[in-house]
Amino acid sequence: MIEENRPRRLSRSESIAHARAHVSRLSRRIHGWSWQAYPIGMGTGAVYVTLAGLKNHPGHALTVVETIFYFLNMALFLLNTTTLLLQFILYPRQARRLITDPTKGIFVPLMVLSFATIIIGTINYGIPEGHVTPNFIYGLFWAYVSFSVAVCFPMLMIWFNKPHDLTKFTPAWAFLVFPMMLVGVVAFNTLKVIAPEEPRALGVLLTGYIFQGLGFFMTFFYICIYIIRIMTTGFMDGHQANGAFVACGPPGFTALALINLADFSRDILKHRGLISDIAGEVWYAGSIMAALLLFGLAVFFFIFGALPYWFKLHKNLNEILGCWALTFPNVGWILTLRKLGDIFDVPGFHVWNLVMTICMVVTWVVLFVLTALAFWEGKIFSSPPEAVLRDTLRIRVVEHTHARDVEKGSFELAGRRVAEVALARPASAHTAEGSAETAWSGPPAPVVHAV
Repeated sequence: MIEENRPRRLSRSESIAHARAHVSRLSRRIHGWSWQAYPIGMGTGAVYVTLAGLKNHPGHALTVVETIFYFLNMALFLLNTTTLLLQFILYPRQARRLITDPTKGIFVPLMVLSFATIIIGTINYGIPEGHVTPNFIYGLFWAYVSFSVAVCFPMLMIWFNKPHDLTKFTPAWAFLVFPMMLVGVVAFNTLKVIAPEEPRALGVLLTGYIFQGLGFFMTFFYICIYIIRIMTTGFMDGHQANGAFVACGPPGFTALALINLADFSRDILKHRGLISDIAGEVWYAGSIMAALLLFGLAVFFFIFGALPYWFKLHKNLNEILGCWALTFPNVGWILTLRKLGDIFDVPGFHVWNLVMTICMVVTWVVLFVLTALAFWEGKIFSSPPEAVLRDTLRIRVVEHTHARDVEKGSFELAGRRVAEVALARPASAHTAEGSAETAWSGPPAPVVHAV
């Protein structure tokens, strides 16, 4: 009876075979999902946002296409959120690892940015059809503000609690602040459905300005560090080459927000009799000048990132998720082209806007196909069976050394090779516990009990 209850020792090949047999493909997908999945939805949102901003909009046919992208974006958002929630429930250690990791944790706020694109789409396609009301949009605006603050500040506390190597800096680190910067963009879209004489319009306007300033200046500091970094190490290469396009976001979105917020301020300030009779016009004129300056900076960073891009990028499908940075960060300055064309009556801006919108759609198609291919081949969003097993079981490694047992709670043994752990069938029908053993080349072989 004692012999029957002792853990059965498995060979190296048996351990690997058992691991693969007991870990399903779905488990590997859930375990391997990451916050970096949200840029796919953000890129999808970038398509319908830029299409909706065209000067000579074809009308109903294009609106149908935009609506398809809108619902696809919502489906991706629900898929990502549900999968990450399942990961948190089934593999809490992996979920915690993704949040606290200095490289992967910066993508957590992208969930909020993805939510912003859904709000903008709801305003564009829900309000005209009467499916949602202005009151609902107003509630979504404050939900977004609360959501961005609730996510950004804790992530900033986690991220800044550790030192970081500036020689490895990438503008993507600014994602930690991006949701608060996008409050200004969500604000002017919300003001489209709120009458300027309503008291709540002023609250939305001021909140948009405050958070846009907060977000822009914080991200501007990141951009300064980015310039210092490439002065020190040269252009970023590999997956970091995609991050160069993130630098287009802060000046581009701020230029767009300033013009639109100031445009609404002309009516809001006038109706409420605030500051002076011409305060709104002064704000509008000043915002146009500031937007021109920021627009130039955004275009510079786009060219600055595009010229060395092909030569610095690693052409590997397992790095395809980083390439989605080619889409969403460029939306701000592309939409600003349309506004500048309207303000100065320059058709060239409208043509430029059309060309960049077409490029956005083509880029989305290419990236979506490559991402689907990478997913199908298991190059993204998939963990090895051993990693899933490690986070599924509570593993207690008992190593026999010099006639005494030393219990260690870590999967990685100091001074030892990484153990390969697998499930074994119960040695007795009277117990529900499985047993497994690690296999490595040097004696003595440690025994691993799964409890």
